Amino acid sequence: MVLLQLLVNGIQTGTIYALTAIGFALIFGSTRIFHFAHGAIFVIAAYVFKFAIDDLSLHWGIASIAAVSAAVVAGLLVNFLIYVPIQRHEGSYFTVFVASFGVVIVVQNAIAMIFGRGFVAIETSLSNAVEVLSGLFMAPLFGIVVACSAIVLTGLHLILTRTHFGIALRALSQNPELVRTFGLSTRRLSAYAFVLGSALVVPAAIFTGATSGLNPSIGLHIMLISLVATIAGGIGSIWGAACIALAIGVAENLVLWQLDTQWSEAVAFAFLLVFLIFRPAGLFRLASTH
Repeated sequence: MVLLQLLVNGIQTGTIYALTAIGFALIFGSTRIFHFAHGAIFVIAAYVFKFAIDDLSLHWGIASIAAVSAAVVAGLLVNFLIYVPIQRHEGSYFTVFVASFGVVIVVQNAIAMIFGRGFVAIETSLSNAVEVLSGLFMAPLFGIVVACSAIVLTGLHLILTRTHFGIALRALSQNPELVRTFGLSTRRLSAYAFVLGSALVVPAAIFTGATSGLNPSIGLHIMLISLVATIAGGIGSIWGAACIALAIGVAENLVLWQLDTQWSEAVAFAFLLVFLIFRPAGLFRLASTH
């Protein structure tokens, strides 16, 4: 029963990871910008939601809108104030990475100054686990997390495959010159990718705060998961990133059955090494934002 409990916990963790990873996969797959600050957007959304619902006593719906707004604004600011100037001067991938990493450090310290460096949690009765089977405990939030992940992934898939906007994003990832030929602005499409990718991180940020808790440095771990899921899943593949993120979440919990907790941190690196050695193109080869 312990193994089953760890599996259930892993599915919940993995679906939250999937919600985080698909936002990064969408942005990176569409724009080819190494958006390491995705982790900072996660932290901003999580703490804005917590502040709105706990300190301001707002309704969870209003708090969610505030978190989405904060995430989208932060994502657009990072794009326009950092990435666009670097691209204008033809900066390298490494330059983008360093600038993006700097954003994470600045946000991490700003959040620590305002809210403190300790762990905090979003209080909700949905996190209270009940015994569903002998020795198996499950919280109502588990079903909400899984259902939300399925809805978001399905909706994103339909957007990318059935709308002109989604088709344009996919074209942007494959052939920016072709996009310009059809009179579309690559810069505007990139901005839309940041809007959508930043908004996608909000459900994961809220669920993380309500399940495992938050601290200002959690963005680095979130970014690690997103990066590994995107590379191992196949650059540009939304479903590939989601599958790998889910597998990482399950594996992180299952290793606790036989090993100490510190080994769970090595799971993401293990996935990355395995795929880089045996399947460097990722889970879905020749993927393109689908």
